[in-house]
Amino acid sequence: MSVTPTREGFAPYSVPSAGQPCQTYYKIFGDLKSGVTPIVCIHGGPGAKHDYSLAHSDLFSIYGIPIIFYDPVGCGKSTRLTIKHDAGFWTIQLFLDEFFNLIHHLELTEYDIVGESWGGMLGMEIAIRQPEGLRRLVSSSAPVSFDLYVQATRMLLKMMPEDIQEVVERNEATGTFDSPEYERANLEFAKRFICRMEPWPEEAWLVLESLEDESSAYITMQGPSEFTITGSLKTWNIIPDLHKINVPTLLTNGRYDQVHDMAIAPAFREIPNVKWRTFAHSGHMAFVEEREMYMKLVAEFLSQ
Repeated sequence: MSVTPTREGFAPYSVPSAGQPCQTYYKIFGDLKSGVTPIVCIHGGPGAKHDYSLAHSDLFSIYGIPIIFYDPVGCGKSTRLTIKHDAGFWTIQLFLDEFFNLIHHLELTEYDIVGESWGGMLGMEIAIRQPEGLRRLVSSSAPVSFDLYVQATRMLLKMMPEDIQEVVERNEATGTFDSPEYERANLEFAKRFICRMEPWPEEAWLVLESLEDESSAYITMQGPSEFTITGSLKTWNIIPDLHKINVPTLLTNGRYDQVHDMAIAPAFREIPNVKWRTFAHSGHMAFVEEREMYMKLVAEFLSQ
């Protein structure tokens, strides 16, 4: 179901090291003053624009929950910063500050977070800080440690045909991540572990196109692909702080997800008030692959 946004706008965001004025683009479905706690949807990346996650607008059109989408700086309709490639600029703190700046700009006193992939990681980073106003957290297909995530993706790579494994190994050794054969291997991995639908839906193509078009944050923080991790996030590990999350939390992933159970299980052990649901027919995009069931689960959790 397609629905027209209620409101769009820009939140000024001061980033002195950017060397230029910055702003964050946002899009709202529903009335933030309706009395229903709104959702802030934080999509994946880092560095992707929000378009591919718009399926979450079902939470408004079907369940009546206001929802906010936004493009982080560096992508989409927000300030583009393509000349920035240094790890000192693209940091988790940059995106934390931007999130809280947006909350302040929209004058939200209470909100829920639905974070998907990198958005779930950022959602957990927000939640461990126990901000006033955060009511519930949904973390979908988000790892709690990049070491565990790398272990999982390497395990999944071993399930790929030998020729694909050889391509990955050869191009990782030479650093030729823009070679056509490496890009084909990346696509084959994505079709098995990111989105398993055939034909691929628009949302899956939008993710790849967005990260290719706006690659500064993604390459700097993660690396050239979902399984070759060379960026600053490779040492990221939130496990020691998960016990600080003091709001009800829902974890989800797909049975065939690149974010394997091993990369999520510590959150289920450490977060005090937590539920976990694995979608039986999904990879990394259950919100598209099993859309109706996913939205129902999230809406029911947020309405409790």
